[in-house]
Amino acid sequence: MTEELLYLDHAAATPLDERVLRVMQPYFSELFFNPSSPYAPALTVRHDYDAAKQAIAQTIGAKGDELVMTAGATESINLAFSSIGGHVVTANIEHHAVLAAAKRSDHTIIACDEKGVVTADAVRVAIRPDTRLVSIALANNELGTVQPLRDIAVVINDEREKRRAAGNTMPIYLHSDASQGAGQLDIHVSRLGVDLLTLNAGKVYGPKQVGLLWASNNVALNPQIVGGGQERGLRSGTENVAGVVGFAKAMELADAHRKYEADRLRNLRDGLQNKLVTAFDDAIISGSQKRRLPSHLHISFPGLDAERLVFALEMRGVMVATGSACAANKGTRSHVLTAINLPPEVADGSLRLTLGHLSTDKTIAKAGDIIIEEITRERKRMAA
Repeated sequence: MTEELLYLDHAAATPLDERVLRVMQPYFSELFFNPSSPYAPALTVRHDYDAAKQAIAQTIGAKGDELVMTAGATESINLAFSSIGGHVVTANIEHHAVLAAAKRSDHTIIACDEKGVVTADAVRVAIRPDTRLVSIALANNELGTVQPLRDIAVVINDEREKRRAAGNTMPIYLHSDASQGAGQLDIHVSRLGVDLLTLNAGKVYGPKQVGLLWASNNVALNPQIVGGGQERGLRSGTENVAGVVGFAKAMELADAHRKYEADRLRNLRDGLQNKLVTAFDDAIISGSQKRRLPSHLHISFPGLDAERLVFALEMRGVMVATGSACAANKGTRSHVLTAINLPPEVADGSLRLTLGHLSTDKTIAKAGDIIIEEITRERKRMAA
């Protein structure tokens, strides 16, 4: 991949950072040892693995032994849900992994508002005396809308106090999938007020199929994968040392450059938005423009077929999405756009443009020009 790549789908996947690859490489070759083996080279690998976990934990204000390393965010989410059980509250714009996990239990799905915001009041109303888990993503993967997670945490704490006063010993926990927010937002667990947190290395320029679940000490987790007892018996299987070492480096870089990168992406995103809205006065921006990730621009061109536009743009070297990669792969209309009541003729003409490390002034300007040219060409074809 080069800086010239016109890639506007960083929310789906990020390229592996070269600095991350460098620290991973020894664990594929000379440091190949199983960290559970007793001899000195393996013990060195064990030390490196534990140090990597501790380094990741420090970036979120946690401890290494509070992390369970997983094969991505989906496994992390499933571990959280299967461990807590009971009645679950989540929102209608959550990732498919959360919604599918919730539907395996007694659950309530609450509606977001038309900006894609899940309000604390909506969560409060949905909580029942037997609710054990509330799961709200830090930021929506399609719209980029950042949720008022701290306000929701206050609701959870109020419910705990109410239960104590009533003699109800039923615990209640707050889980958040912060995969999309990492590298752009503060994900310190104490400041967020969460009890469980999901992260995904593949969203922060780390290796794919590497993730984690952080759980506070008061949360009891149950293993989904049993076997040799790795990860404190919660996730058996030989540890992915190279992946976790790479995850640690990716998180280190994301944390060190977060404020600079957020400002850089926001400026590029706003410039692209202004360019497209100026060219097409009927363009519609979805989601909250005040509460969204710096990387995200969700824009609709009413009456167009976005899937046709995606293919046309790919032919010109511009890679974009119509929504989440999961929904696009199934060829279905996004449940997120349905949830915010976007009319079908608008939803079907929607593009999700997400910026990242590969985005520069030059690539965004060129991509913007090509998008304008292809939309203009498509509208002329439709009018003929």
